[in-house]
Amino acid sequence: MMKEQAKFFWAGIRSEVPLLIGVFPFGMIYGALALNAGLTASAAQAMSSIVFAGSAQFVTAQLLRESAPGFVIVLTVAIVNLRHVLYSASLAPYLAPLSTRWKTLLAYLLTDEAYAPTILKYEREGATPQAHWFLLGAGLALWGTWQGSTALGIFLGTAIPESWSLDFALPLTFIAMVVPVLKGRPYVAATFSAGATALAAHSLPYKLGLILAALVGITVGTYLEKKGE
Repeated sequence: MMKEQAKFFWAGIRSEVPLLIGVFPFGMIYGALALNAGLTASAAQAMSSIVFAGSAQFVTAQLLRESAPGFVIVLTVAIVNLRHVLYSASLAPYLAPLSTRWKTLLAYLLTDEAYAPTILKYEREGATPQAHWFLLGAGLALWGTWQGSTALGIFLGTAIPESWSLDFALPLTFIAMVVPVLKGRPYVAATFSAGATALAAHSLPYKLGLILAALVGITVGTYLEKKGE
């Protein structure tokens, strides 16, 4: 049993390695941005440890820097993180036999980068008694990298020159995660409609374009899914 657990655990870690290349610079950017937004070093690091949601942290720091109203920050973060409800729903059948402790731990570690390789593995191989160790390995690999990159970003602070343009790494990471799961018209339509909306609504204040893009993508995907497209 221990060998089987270790096998899945290390497979999960290996699955994360290509994605971590994009995650690390994004974590550095968050750390520096959080300081520029007025957060203390301890608060910025605590957000990475407790919230552990890159896009939500990034949006929160940007909105704090823009002095956005509290309700706008809460609403934006809530909608940005709605995708985690969908992640949980798709993994629930595979993780149903686990104890509450396991489910709580894996829910905390469930992120975009951990979900993508995990759901692909479950879809290929189905649920096995030790398969959840794959998600644990993937999640812990990402967690450790995110904490380290945040700490480095906080340490370097404004010393990170804008000419490095590290922010390009995040879109590339998400593209690498999204493309393999675009199976069927609803997925493709949801992705492109959300992307097009985000571009068209980019100029809206307080990142409201992200909220609109998320709602459009969800609506389009749900509608086509119900039609059986």
